[in-house]
Amino acid sequence: MAYEQKSVLYKLKPISDRLPAIKRPEGHVHFRTKMMWVVLMLVLYFIMTNIYLYGLDQQNILDIFGPYRTILAGAQGSLMHLGIGPIVTASIIMQLFVGAKIIKLDLTDDQDKSVYQSTQKLLVIVMIIIESVPQVFGYLVPSSSLVSSLDGVVGSSGLISGSALAAFIIVLQLCIGSYLVFLMDEVISKWGIGSGISLFIAAGVAEAIFTGTLNWNAVDSGDMSLSNPPAGTIPKTFYYIFNMSSAQMAGGGYESILLQPPNPMIALIGTIIIFLFVAYIESSRIELPLAHGSARGARGRYPIKLLYASNIPVILMSALLANFSIISLLLYTNPTLEGIPLIGHNDWIGMYPDGTTTAEGGLAWYLSTPNGLSGWLLPILDPVQYGSYAFGHTPLQIIAKVVIFFSVMVLGSILFAKFWIMTTNMGPESVARQIESSGMQIPGFRRDPRVLKRVLERYIPVVTVLSGAIVGALAAGADLIGTVGNASGTGVLLAVGILIHFYEAMGREQMMEMHPMLRGFFGGE
Repeated sequence: MAYEQKSVLYKLKPISDRLPAIKRPEGHVHFRTKMMWVVLMLVLYFIMTNIYLYGLDQQNILDIFGPYRTILAGAQGSLMHLGIGPIVTASIIMQLFVGAKIIKLDLTDDQDKSVYQSTQKLLVIVMIIIESVPQVFGYLVPSSSLVSSLDGVVGSSGLISGSALAAFIIVLQLCIGSYLVFLMDEVISKWGIGSGISLFIAAGVAEAIFTGTLNWNAVDSGDMSLSNPPAGTIPKTFYYIFNMSSAQMAGGGYESILLQPPNPMIALIGTIIIFLFVAYIESSRIELPLAHGSARGARGRYPIKLLYASNIPVILMSALLANFSIISLLLYTNPTLEGIPLIGHNDWIGMYPDGTTTAEGGLAWYLSTPNGLSGWLLPILDPVQYGSYAFGHTPLQIIAKVVIFFSVMVLGSILFAKFWIMTTNMGPESVARQIESSGMQIPGFRRDPRVLKRVLERYIPVVTVLSGAIVGALAAGADLIGTVGNASGTGVLLAVGILIHFYEAMGREQMMEMHPMLRGFFGGE
């Protein structure tokens, strides 16, 4: 029986096909045109991050995405408040359901793949609504001026109150902004180079690192002083050096420069180390020799990178942890959800003091991203002075948190790496068909996709597991060390990998411009 007869998702396709979408180009898009679309979408992204939501009370915002802001490519209180969260969450759900065979779709089949993509598009809209509505009714407060003006419009006897209408206006803006991000991602994927989601993440992380390193503004409002130094790593270092005496430097100045937040020197050093290490790992690969079956002397190599699954697994894993953090926060603080039996306002799931979005206890604390060395190492070494950074937890609890967070990131990234390879036609069978259709073969082996598949099965499954484990370990390790600008270890890892992949993609595009026959091999049109 065909998959289309088994899957109910085919019934949703007529609905999803009517949603606004970006049309795929009918022919080859020139390199300059692709770069133009990439630059245009990035400029539009930065514009949207600086357009604040109309009618929002900017002074009373609780940013529930705060710890994951950089990797979700969003900006607090703007049209990009949700960032890529709904898109990534929808992708996670679809991958889990397809990977677990709950949804019976064969992604090697063109029709099933089309149904998969159209259903994911519909799910993105659902996730936009799910993520925006709870925030507006609890964490994104409409301004009193907008509420009072709308009260005057609808009247005291109106069916809709001014506060409800103001909340609807903010929800509508969030939905429009998030769907525009989805369309911008499609523009880059179809008309540009690489992935829009990846480029938005890299842009947000780069901005955070730049400001975290060079920001000359004081940490808090008011005059600059030794207790209120510049926020950036380099300005703070020079300010302490030029304004502290030798006794003050010896009495805690060096400690403040190197270890104490915000943006200590160890965070900048950790960011540079992660950057260099990821750049080195990205260059590690296994290259299978290839020869053209009919053109004698035509040879090439098929690279199987050590980071074969790219940075996608850690994106999905970080988004999953972000969603767990958000759900636990809503269950603990939302007036409606906290009344749910067993899970509502449960300290075991997550404990959040009033006015904060940072978990201070429960499972949410163990799975939350450590805030560099100040979040775990300093409280272990000196619980008296730095115990508040770990919210008063004992050294044993802090060690357990580090082990649990590191293990979850590594194991989760491995799992998502395997799902990603299966759902993106990067498995041995798909790659074998790709090589065979290009006319290439491995020298010394029969030109047969089954033979190629057996050869590739020696490498791709193992490299997939290693890829997921490495990116998960790197991201978790960088979070434990700390990064400048609160970019998070995951954010730095993603930014470096994204920039390297984008550079390689630009090289491939230029090569295809010079040698059009290579388009088929690289999957171009």
